[in-house]
Amino acid sequence: MGKINSTGKTIIIAIVAALFGGAASGVIVSRNMSTINNTQKAGTTETVETTKSKTQMGAAFKSVSSAVVSVINYQKKTSSASDSLAELFGGSSSSSQSSDSLEKYGEGSGAIYSNKDGKGYIVTNNHVVSDADKLEIIFKDGSKTEGKLIGTDEVTDLAVIEISGDEVPATAEFGDSDKITEGDPVIAIGSPLGSDYATSVTEGIISSKSRTITTQDQTTGQDIGQATVIQTDAAINPGNSGGPLVNSSGQIIGINSMKLASSDDGTSVEGMGFAIPSNEVVKIINDLVENGEVKRPSLGIGALTLDQISKQDQSDTFKLPSSITGGILIGSVTDNAPASKAGLKKYDVITKIDDKKVDSIATLHSIIYSHDIGDKVTVTYYRDGKQATTELTLTEVESN
Repeated sequence: MGKINSTGKTIIIAIVAALFGGAASGVIVSRNMSTINNTQKAGTTETVETTKSKTQMGAAFKSVSSAVVSVINYQKKTSSASDSLAELFGGSSSSSQSSDSLEKYGEGSGAIYSNKDGKGYIVTNNHVVSDADKLEIIFKDGSKTEGKLIGTDEVTDLAVIEISGDEVPATAEFGDSDKITEGDPVIAIGSPLGSDYATSVTEGIISSKSRTITTQDQTTGQDIGQATVIQTDAAINPGNSGGPLVNSSGQIIGINSMKLASSDDGTSVEGMGFAIPSNEVVKIINDLVENGEVKRPSLGIGALTLDQISKQDQSDTFKLPSSITGGILIGSVTDNAPASKAGLKKYDVITKIDDKKVDSIATLHSIIYSHDIGDKVTVTYYRDGKQATTELTLTEVESN
């Protein structure tokens, strides 16, 4: 598509119009070449001055990247069987480390969001800091400091770490996650595969602003609730956990928490990452800083899902109508808890709270956790085959 005349002074090149914002598919550009390196041999070339293009997402990354850190979880090293035998018979351990020495257990990411009264605060995921005996914070420039764990919340998978305010290089601000829309551009920043790749950035869009997923206890694997999260196709990999999802204004609109790598049937998937919305993050981390924990209301019951009860028992023992296909069977009631004060009893089957159906423990928790302590709710339940309702006031109970 190019042509140089015999004098070597004019070059004609076909340029794609999109590069210049033109509407046509192409444009012919002619320009004078005042100097051509006639000493170059055929087939050789040289670099020319690069023209920098400033993008909105590039500016967003620059504004927040210094506030993104790596979080290293160290745990006590346990003695191996061979070490214990050696010590028992007076020999030396095969390892130079003592049984209570620390070793790196895992790595994640975090974002510094506050520097006030000589203290800096970092938000990250609970699973990044879980069971840590020491937390090491690595800044963008490679410098390190030790962090103090302020509080964790397993339900939302969030945690707050404190560091000295004198060591804070920068802070990031939270945007309003309620204002995001599908298709908005975002970037995810963090340390995929560990601190060797610290402050890596990937770009994508908001795929869904409110995707409901089931959360699980990391120890038992039991479903503990449902969470409404932001879905994005920005690449989120192991080590990105706890890092920020950032909008084009350089504001944190989510904290990256997980990705979906395959479906239930084993089908591999790509571009399905999830982040905790910033509005929920702010509420949780403020509670953690003020109280060291998140206080939530509870019914004060032990329960089973109805699908764990045989159809025959549902009919014969609990006398449930055949039309009732989902609910929560109360297995125990805590004394002086909201459920007992409202008259709920063992073997009652809860089917609704207010106007929301309750068909799993996760759904039960999600409905209750959406309320504040002191709120009143209406519970619809069945007892001896008859439907009834009761109103109760939610209070804090150790277990439900």
